[in-house]
Amino acid sequence: MKKLETFIDNWTETKSKTKQAFIEIYEHLKTLVNTTFEFNERPKVSYSLRPRHTSQKKRSLFAMVDVIDDDPQDRWLSVCFYKEMITDPDEAGELIPEGLLGEDGYCFDLYEYDKAEIKYLKQRLSQAHENAKE
Repeated sequence: MKKLETFIDNWTETKSKTKQAFIEIYEHLKTLVNTTFEFNERPKVSYSLRPRHTSQKKRSLFAMVDVIDDDPQDRWLSVCFYKEMITDPDEAGELIPEGLLGEDGYCFDLYEYDKAEIKYLKQRLSQAHENAKE
């Protein structure tokens, strides 16, 4: 994942600490067994980390962690999941009809570092990873 590591190294942290949030999410994803990653770069639009469980057959990912880059000095995160792969007991996510590669999904936007929100997102990532097995 050289492209991803280069992106992280070149990202200048801001007061919002979204870089720190992204790194913590990425580090959590790396602990999930049988997970591979795809990283898509669209400068000035988004940088997209797409984790996939190795046993997935129908879909190419179980989550999408986007760094929104419309303002590189003020990046924010959007973490999305397929609707049926997670629960959202805190109702913190936004249901996006056909919003994740043409399927219904939940997206959680993070504009600044928030330890509790990141913990909640990590729980959703683990849940989606578990439910991605086919």
